[in-house]
Amino acid sequence: MKIQLTISALLIPSLCLGMTACSSLPVSHCLPGEKLEFQESLYFGTGKPDGVVTAEEWNQFLDTIVTPHFPEGLTVVSASGQWQSSSGEIVKEASYVLTLIHADTEENELAITEISNEYKTQFQQEAVLRVKNSTCVSY
Repeated sequence: MKIQLTISALLIPSLCLGMTACSSLPVSHCLPGEKLEFQESLYFGTGKPDGVVTAEEWNQFLDTIVTPHFPEGLTVVSASGQWQSSSGEIVKEASYVLTLIHADTEENELAITEISNEYKTQFQQEAVLRVKNSTCVSY
């Protein structure tokens, strides 16, 4: 009985540690012809206190804020979103999903933070959702 307890006591934490470590590991290798980069998806709601972010306002934001940081390219998809605000209210609104592929550099990290902060300030947003994944890419 004492041996089983000792084995269980050692095995369970080891399994938990192993599963946690594996689930948080980024892609560590790519196939020949591919390179390791990051894919970011930023979710921008369009509802604001005095109306909505218009297509013209969004395009101006892309031209003046996003594109100067990522002139290599980007993808924007119009979407319908739903989220829960800090007050607990369920908010449904049109949104834009911005996808960027980039190297993992401090410059890019700062640029994405600036893009998010500028959108929140300019359009009175509570949040901009950011999802970041490592990935292998080829062109």
